[in-house]
Amino acid sequence: MRILVTGGCGFIGSAVVRHLIRATGHSVINVDKMTYAASEAALEEAATSPRHLLVRADIADHAAMAQVFATHQPDAVMHLAAETHVDRSIDGPGPFIQSNVVGTYTLLDVALSYWKALDPARKAAFRFHHISTDEVFGALGPSDAPFNEHTPYDPRSPYSASKAASDHLVRAWHHTYGLPTIVSNTVNNYGFWHFPEKLIPLVLLNALEGRELPVYGDGSNMRDWLFVEDHAVGLVAVVERGEIGATYCLGARQPRTNLAVVEAICAALDARLPDPAGPRTRLIRFVADRPGHDFRYEIDPSHAERSIGWKPAHDFTTGLGRTIDWYLANRSWWEPIRAARYAGERLGKGAAA
Repeated sequence: MRILVTGGCGFIGSAVVRHLIRATGHSVINVDKMTYAASEAALEEAATSPRHLLVRADIADHAAMAQVFATHQPDAVMHLAAETHVDRSIDGPGPFIQSNVVGTYTLLDVALSYWKALDPARKAAFRFHHISTDEVFGALGPSDAPFNEHTPYDPRSPYSASKAASDHLVRAWHHTYGLPTIVSNTVNNYGFWHFPEKLIPLVLLNALEGRELPVYGDGSNMRDWLFVEDHAVGLVAVVERGEIGATYCLGARQPRTNLAVVEAICAALDARLPDPAGPRTRLIRFVADRPGHDFRYEIDPSHAERSIGWKPAHDFTTGLGRTIDWYLANRSWWEPIRAARYAGERLGKGAAA
């Protein structure tokens, strides 16, 4: 297949591109606007593969996207391009509406026209896979059952509201126009090439540098954690084997409080590089909670496990260890980003996901 991947230089998108090039025979048309969190280096060997092509374009640019479809004739779309940082969406929701809502609408409009003109065999095989988040479902209480494919939507932040809107658009294009769409929702991802404003890399690098480790509230907010390489495998399984019109919830069954995650990072880093000043948990500082901070997210992945035969290969301890080792070995990527941050460029206000 020729797969058009949007946002393929982002954190999850680049993992998808790497997996497609390493483990499948598919070719990739990678459309990325190359915003602050995108990194061509994250493509690794895919960047020079003859089965990969990077197109620098904005998914909200109708003419540019129409040209991409017409020129490269994809057999499937994996739509990952999105603004994703909750704190940024609270400070300035406009870019989230533009990218996540207008961008998704534009992509659907172009894809529909393209799909209608395909010959019958290619039309029947075409897929539009939209990748979303568990945050569209709102918040769980301590004893609530995890989210699943039938959980009602209840977004609480500008980010999650923009993703919920894009999910609804995708399903509407299927039910109204017949576009063969699939939606997947996932939990917090972590792993290699994660931009250092997110919880795990932010805490890890602060701890490595002896800086304070800010934790929202009392640290009791809970998230499920999925290693990004495992998520990439699941996403490709969805586009290859998923049922048209279906939804797939991809989770790891690895819930942790934010405080437990921070403490696990400190312990793993202490074991690798002991700090003469003492255990790094001494750096934890509880800070004022952010507005509308959802208490708990967790997904029940049973349907995906049964229907597409996917399960994560890593538990949290193993995945976190691999992630920490990667950051320790790849200072040349993140050190300039951190230097810019401490020169005044904002990467993020807190440690909570």
